[in-house]
Amino acid sequence: MSSFFRSRRLLMATLFIVCRLATADEQPLLTLEAATQKVVQDNPDLAQTLARAKAMAAIPSQEGSLPDPQITFNAMSLPTNSFSTRQEDMTQIGFGLSQGIPFPGKLALREQAAMYEAEAATLNADELRLRLLSDVKTLWWQVFYLDRTREIVDNNHTLLQQFVDIARSKYEVGEGLQQDVLLAQLELSKLLDQKINLGGMRRSTVAKLNALLDQPANNPVQLPATLSIQLPEIRQEDRLYQQAESSRPMLESDRQGIHAAQSKLELAQKDFLPDFNVEAAYGARNNMLDGTRRSDLLSLGVSMNVPIFAASKQAKAVDQRTSELMQQRYALQDRWNAVRSEITQSHSDYQRAKQQFVLFDTGIIPQARQTVASMLAGYQVNKVDFLNLVRSQITLFEYETQYWKAFTEAQQALAQLCANVGEDEIYE
Repeated sequence: MSSFFRSRRLLMATLFIVCRLATADEQPLLTLEAATQKVVQDNPDLAQTLARAKAMAAIPSQEGSLPDPQITFNAMSLPTNSFSTRQEDMTQIGFGLSQGIPFPGKLALREQAAMYEAEAATLNADELRLRLLSDVKTLWWQVFYLDRTREIVDNNHTLLQQFVDIARSKYEVGEGLQQDVLLAQLELSKLLDQKINLGGMRRSTVAKLNALLDQPANNPVQLPATLSIQLPEIRQEDRLYQQAESSRPMLESDRQGIHAAQSKLELAQKDFLPDFNVEAAYGARNNMLDGTRRSDLLSLGVSMNVPIFAASKQAKAVDQRTSELMQQRYALQDRWNAVRSEITQSHSDYQRAKQQFVLFDTGIIPQARQTVASMLAGYQVNKVDFLNLVRSQITLFEYETQYWKAFTEAQQALAQLCANVGEDEIYE
């Protein structure tokens, strides 16, 4: 009886360990939607860019405020032999208040320029978000492609192993050649080499994906094995150009930069006009030692700066701001040309990949599979040599790999196209 219970406890412990190991091996699936949500929430580069935009948003009110007033306290004409405030007629205890006032319109222009720059910083964060979404989608689809390719390698390994068994059986009964067996074993070794390379490429791609998702580089990533194989129709390039002109954050950021440069130019032109300083001071005086009464004193004043070095200072500032405005305009034009080029490139990449995908799906792969089946049947009755059979299977393997490569490249082109346009509404 004791032996029975010991065996039962051993069985239960073994089952417990197996269940724990199976649970540990299970990884939550990282869907494309989950990956895009996580990069927006957790990416540190985006977080710091948003923090910078928030900091920039606090600047306009500072630039539009008057300088802080100054308060002064003093003791004037105080005799050092007695430090009495009643000995000398000019002795007084005074305090004053002064306020700098820029020429009308300067504060508004400074605030306006800062507002444009703050808006540009927010748009730069939106642009970074689009780029990160594109990068995450591109890497996600690359991992998906590598997984599908590894499955194809495994399937072809199984089929070639069957070829080895068939060739060995025919060789053993004197109907085949030993070189057929060796050839099949060589192809098996090549598949193993490809599997090793695919494993290394997947680890490298997953490390990049984890970096964007703010996860450890060696964090395991498991993708869904199946998903909908659909490649939609997209809009024509001209319509995508129109969308990008109003939706691409980077273009709007450059426009805000132009507005900011224009405001700074107007401010530089106003610097030829003086700024003012208004001040008031009050001096309190005690009566003299002999009883003579003394009244308190009030001082009022206005001062202004005189731009006597305008030719080397204010005029040069206007030249500087004019050149900066032109630079911003040229930058916008260059950016617009680059955006249209990117849209055309991504549009072309998608159409090419889609056409290849449809060709492989409806024509090449079905024909290649029929060829392999026919070759295998012919080889089993000694009507097809083994080399042609193996070549047909290798060709099918290459076509299946290109099929998934075309599908992946189409999805990656869509991700890049959405980022280039600035929105996801790019479909017919």
